Order: sequence, then C-alpha cells, then structure tokens
Amino acid sequence: MAANEAPVVVTPALLREVGLPEPGHDKHSSGRVVVVGGSSRSPGGVRLAAEAALRVGAGKVTVASTAAVLRLVASDLPEAALVALPADPADDDHLDPDGVQVVAAEADGAGALLVGPGLVDPVRAAVLTARLVPEVSGPVLLDGLCSAFLTEHPDGLHHLEGRAVLSANPGELAHTAGVDVEEVAADPVAVAAAVARRSRVVVLCAGAAKHVVAPDGRAWVVAGGARGLAASGSGDVQAGALAGLLARGAAPAEAALWAAYAHARCGERLAAAVGRLGYLARELPAELPRVLGEVG
Repeated sequence: MAANEAPVVVTPALLREVGLPEPGHDKHSSGRVVVVGGSSRSPGGVRLAAEAALRVGAGKVTVASTAAVLRLVASDLPEAALVALPADPADDDHLDPDGVQVVAAEADGAGALLVGPGLVDPVRAAVLTARLVPEVSGPVLLDGLCSAFLTEHPDGLHHLEGRAVLSANPGELAHTAGVDVEEVAADPVAVAAAVARRSRVVVLCAGAAKHVVAPDGRAWVVAGGARGLAASGSGDVQAGALAGLLARGAAPAEAALWAAYAHARCGERLAAAVGRLGYLARELPAELPRVLGEVG
C-alpha cells in the first residue's frame, strides 16, 4: 500500500477471504492464552480478557496476577487456570517485576501472551514488560499501558520476528510514537504505521474508528461500533479476543482484523438491544461467538 492510499475497509467478505484457523479438536489443540495483569484497583480487566479469549475459541486460558486479584475474580473464571504472582514489596497493588520468571515459564509453549489488562501505572507496566518480554519467544500482545514499554524500547519486540501486536487507544499510541494526541487524531494511520515499522509490530488503535496497521504498511479500518464501547473494560474484551485468535494460530494482522471487527459488531448488537449506552463490558464476550458465526 502506498503512503497516500486510504486504508482498506474491513467487511465480512474481506474477513472471509482472510480466514481464520479451524478450531482444534480438543482444548490442547485450540491454543492456550496467558493473561498477565490486574491490580486491586482494576481486577476485572484480566477476567474480561480471559473470558473473551475463551469465547473466540481458545482452548485454555491461564490468568497470572497477584493473589489478591485472583481471589476477587476466581469465582467468575471457573474455566481458567490461576497463577499467583508476587506483589511489589513497595506497593502490593502492583505486580513485582521479579515474578517474570514464573510468567515466562507459563508462557512457554502458549499460543499467545497478553500483557496489560488491569494494570494502572504506566511506569510500572513498562518496567514489568521490559523484564518479561525478553524471556518469551511466542506471540505477544501488549495492551494499554504496556505500550509505554515501546516508548523506551522501540526495538524491544524485534526478537519476536513479527509475532507481536500492540493494542492502544489514541493517547497511548501518541505517547508510544512521541507525538501529540492531536497528530494521532489527524492521521492515525500514519502514526500507527511509524510505530509498526519501527517496532515490527501490528498496531491496533481503537478510537472513533479502529485502525489496524502492519509493519509492511498495509492498513485497514473498521468503521462503526457503538458509543457504548467507550467504557471501562471494553478494551480488555477486545484484547482478550485478539489473544484468543492468536492462540488459535491466526497471524497477528489477521487476529487484529477479526478482533477489531467482532468487538465493534458486539457493541452494535448490544446497543440495538438495550440502547446506545448503558450496556456493560462484561456483556460483550457472550456476543463474540454469535458475531464470528455470522461472519462465517
């Protein structure tokens, strides 16, 4: 795609052409997702991401967080494996970066590692990510505040050889790229393309529209959605769906396109049922199988 070409609009026909890997025959062949994140201030992020990963067909999900977070979400995640990580001695609301070896061991052989849901401090998120990412070799999705890692370490995902995705909102993408958020608003594709090329990562930027940009410059846009998606926890659902599709074996750009489209359509379905606003992020995951089935 030339620099002046408009991004390709994502449609059901395009997604059917892109395709998705067939579901596995059992939970072991359907892929495993490891979700790392959470804090006592925002414990629900890992729960939402984990459910979304399962709803798009991942066979197994492991949630790694502090014992305090796991106690809060355990009853809502009977399908997930739970791994307690040490809390930061300086502030037990955050994960201790010294616990990354536990996560790296869990991520070994996993289909996707998702880092970020429920983390609330960008500096601590960047430190945790900087300690963890060099220890893993499989597909990685950095979500939300973990984008700060690429601000300081733009080459930090190069060793993954393209098996990486960054999911960020416009403000997070601006910080990662070192530009003003107004520049992202004016030309999200150009900013995302610069980050994608520099860090060798597929970028999914979710704003009024969702933009997906690959390191080679290919770009797509998902139009529509619903205003109710701009609510707490919604991005965690999208990240979990994307990680679940990665675990099933989808390439990073394919997983990002399907997850972004499905997330937007889930919002529209709920908006039609209950109104433009007022539905909750926890209601989105249950819509994912229906949307994926409709697209085929």
